[in-house]
Amino acid sequence: MRIVIVGDGKVGYTLTERLASEGHDIVVIDNNSRNLTALGNSLDVITVLGNGASYAVQREAGVEHSDLLIAVTSMDEINMLCCLLAKKLGVKHTIARVRNPDYAEQLLYLKDELGLSMAVNPEMSAALEIGRMLRFPSAIKIETFARGRVDLVEYRIPAESTLCGMALWRLPDVLKVHLLVCAVRRGEEVYIPTGDFVLQAGDHIHITIPLKEAGAFFKRLGVYQQRVKSLMLVGGGRVAYYLAKQMTALGVQVKIIEREEARCAELCERLPRCVIIHSDGTDPDTLQEEGLENADAFVALTGIDEENIIISLYARTRTDGKVITKVDRLSFLGVLGDMGLDSLISPKTITANAIVRYVRAMQNAHGSNVETLHRLMDGRLEGLEFRVRESARHLGVPLRDLPLKPGLLIGCIVREGKTIIPGGNDTIEAGDSVVVITTNRFFDDFNDIFKPQS
Repeated sequence: MRIVIVGDGKVGYTLTERLASEGHDIVVIDNNSRNLTALGNSLDVITVLGNGASYAVQREAGVEHSDLLIAVTSMDEINMLCCLLAKKLGVKHTIARVRNPDYAEQLLYLKDELGLSMAVNPEMSAALEIGRMLRFPSAIKIETFARGRVDLVEYRIPAESTLCGMALWRLPDVLKVHLLVCAVRRGEEVYIPTGDFVLQAGDHIHITIPLKEAGAFFKRLGVYQQRVKSLMLVGGGRVAYYLAKQMTALGVQVKIIEREEARCAELCERLPRCVIIHSDGTDPDTLQEEGLENADAFVALTGIDEENIIISLYARTRTDGKVITKVDRLSFLGVLGDMGLDSLISPKTITANAIVRYVRAMQNAHGSNVETLHRLMDGRLEGLEFRVRESARHLGVPLRDLPLKPGLLIGCIVREGKTIIPGGNDTIEAGDSVVVITTNRFFDDFNDIFKPQS
């Protein structure tokens, strides 16, 4: 497909890289010539210098001949204007990044009025993901499928855990919960495991588990942590605002440390149930004075990755609570786990996943059945939720007999609201939601998981 991306910031570059790698023809519009030169040198894309909200610039970029326009500049108003102009030029699909809380509350109305196919809010999406991570602090990360009925939980096996030396086929009987280990990362290697795979200390495992059984899983491992009651945030940006609003509604005590006085005043007005501290949250003395040791969870949300990493490492030495770190530079992700920082959040990656899922939906001529898409283990795996249509192949065939492509696993089936952790005798039927974990890329239809018919 031909896709025009307006804005070459962090989100724009990530999107360009992802969509170009999936074989799309990409045109990038930006008014910063240096950014465009660097982009053109690193990726095989077309660049256009200018204001993306200009009729002449959009015509130069060939917007009228494109399948999709994505506007992700730093200004919400420009993004919405870009999409409105693109619709006038004849583009059927437009996506705008809208971050301002005032606009976010009106997104449904704005989408209809502007003809937006999709509106994305990276900071709100990041806050929702952090909220899921705080629901079960013992987990590194939690991805949700089937509208919250199924969790894909990432957990690192500590030394002397009961899981060490245990073959996967034994887990359901030993732990007395319905679960399936879908993926394991051991060092630099990533595995889609079989039942004979034996777990070791330090393994990162992804398990699918019904929402109601996740708590029992952690309790039986002896690592269950109670629901977060007190939360400390460093950095008072948009992610902090959305997260604080979400958590205070659940009765959590939230404290935000922000260094800019004007922003503190704004947060005090918008978040009357939070404690707002005007101070430098990167100062260890400040963190100690404000009760870091007693916080159930700590989240580093400044706009500088290096600051977030440093204060998170410090927090790990001062509290037993959950520590979550916002990191936008993906080059950091591979080493942070070795430093003890497992729970990471990247707003631009969340946004890219959502937009790539939409693009794959557009690609499918029959209407995509990709409901949810998550990138796992530093992007080396994908977790996909498919809605199975009546035209799907191999319906009613036991899973053990399915001609599946290598490098994938059926992680879960949801049928009429019931969650099924699959075994070899289970089947897939029309109307099911099916979660697939795979090392393959670019699946956009359920039939893609099967070997070609001979």
